[in-house]
Amino acid sequence: DEEFDELCFEFGLELDEITSEKDIISKEKGEEKAKGASDVVLYKIDVPANRYDLLCLEGLVRGLQVFKERINLPRYEKIIPGEGEGQKLIITEQTAQIRPHAVAAVLRNITFTKDSYDSFIDLQEKLHQNICRKRALVAIGTHDLDTISGPFTFTAKAPSEIKFKPLNQSQEYTAPQIMELYRTDSHLRHYLHLIENKPRYPVIYDSNGVVLSMPPIINGDHTKISLNTRNVFIECTGTDITKAKIVLDIIVTMFSEYCEKPFTVEAAEVVYPKGKTHIYPELAYRTEKVKPEYINKKIGISETPSSLAKLLTRMCLKSHVTGNENHIEIEIPPTRADIIHACDIVEDAAIAYGYNNIQMVIPKTYTIANQLPLNKLAELLRRDLAAAGFTEALTFALCSQEDISDKLGMDISATNAVRIANPKTAEFQVARTTLLPGLLKTIAANRKMPLPLKLFEISDIVVKDPNTDVGARNYRRLCAIYYSKSPGFEIIHGLLDRVMQLLEVPPNEENGYTIKAAEGTAFFPGRCAEVFVKGQSIGKLGVVHPDVITKFELTMPCSALEISIEPFV
Repeated sequence: DEEFDELCFEFGLELDEITSEKDIISKEKGEEKAKGASDVVLYKIDVPANRYDLLCLEGLVRGLQVFKERINLPRYEKIIPGEGEGQKLIITEQTAQIRPHAVAAVLRNITFTKDSYDSFIDLQEKLHQNICRKRALVAIGTHDLDTISGPFTFTAKAPSEIKFKPLNQSQEYTAPQIMELYRTDSHLRHYLHLIENKPRYPVIYDSNGVVLSMPPIINGDHTKISLNTRNVFIECTGTDITKAKIVLDIIVTMFSEYCEKPFTVEAAEVVYPKGKTHIYPELAYRTEKVKPEYINKKIGISETPSSLAKLLTRMCLKSHVTGNENHIEIEIPPTRADIIHACDIVEDAAIAYGYNNIQMVIPKTYTIANQLPLNKLAELLRRDLAAAGFTEALTFALCSQEDISDKLGMDISATNAVRIANPKTAEFQVARTTLLPGLLKTIAANRKMPLPLKLFEISDIVVKDPNTDVGARNYRRLCAIYYSKSPGFEIIHGLLDRVMQLLEVPPNEENGYTIKAAEGTAFFPGRCAEVFVKGQSIGKLGVVHPDVITKFELTMPCSALEISIEPFV
């Protein structure tokens, strides 16, 4: 197990856990339910989402064998049958509105065992969930070719005109009945929405009118494959032709190893509405050229071109050095749709070299990190406010609309608040424009604590600002509150003086701070003052209005201070 775990890591995968069916069931449903389940050891392996070729045992084993240099990467071949002998899939123009694309191929003289058959079905399911985006982009159908006769027609018909026996059912149903039948099916109900509101449903017939499938929902029972199936007809229909080609390539390359002539696929011809034809699967090999120094520089190693070529060959990318050692020519097989750019090749070289083998080096650039001045000031103030006997609170940046408007006696339009378009709860509708409601709610939640309650918070508020690229701007504010049997205005005033003393702002009008009587909707008339620093208003302090106190479900008087700390940075 440890060796396999190590091998997976070297290959760029992660062995998630070693478990068994019994363990899984007992974890999820308890030991009682797990009785009689299999004890066979299962490996749970995490595969990167772009490596579709590792989604089945066949591909994974093949990849690991090539990586261990036990086998050479097989060469996938498509066999084009003689004139009139191959299978044809004709696409009609009715499909254009729903699922315009289709590709097809045939696996000839295949021999399934129970394990390989299960793997074949499982791979289709994994591809459906992954690259096919839950069948929205591509849907795969596999059929027993010996039960049907071509050419096949991919068309779209009114739901009531479609009637067939769906997979594993005992009778025929029309398309609307099938939709009803699977509405409660835990697996298939997730795909019904893809076509159910369309005027026509896609459907594939053979030359005798036998229904192969109604993509993306279900195959017909007539063509279902079994362990005795010898010839498999594979069709992939979809809305994205590139993804459909990739899916077809993956299925045929993975399972062609079970054909009489391993790694060969019989091609099928697809005829488009305008009469254009195309042979699938494409099984396209392509070559890319990369400079060895590019790979070495990006990874931070210094390997010779031939050893880099060997590393890439181990990753299923057959490579050799060309020209006087200044290029590596890499052949990208049809299984590796994830190789899009040179950096993907570099990544594979790095995996084969071993991330743990790359030497750590100190970067050539020399920089000294520094704390953001605003954060540094906030940290310093926090420590001193705590020393002054106040307790720090940390409240949510989102609040309800009432908190910043009605409860503070303001109109919502005057707050200039940023709204959430689709709030999940009434508590989180807008971004806060003041820190006061958060502290008042904190006091309401701590009413049982002994008085006086002295709280503070230094955090950001958010207001709309059409001049910024995001349409809003943050401001760092300091808010403090004193809650007791008497309003304690002098305590909050004393705290303001202490903050100014720490910031070295003297109490005078020219280049210091002053306070002047003012009015504020949240404050008691005649008990509110505005704070000015060098002639510029930075906030207010005062005794909180009794209406505000009752709206926040409080019973005692309190005074508060809220100022901006940005002018002091």
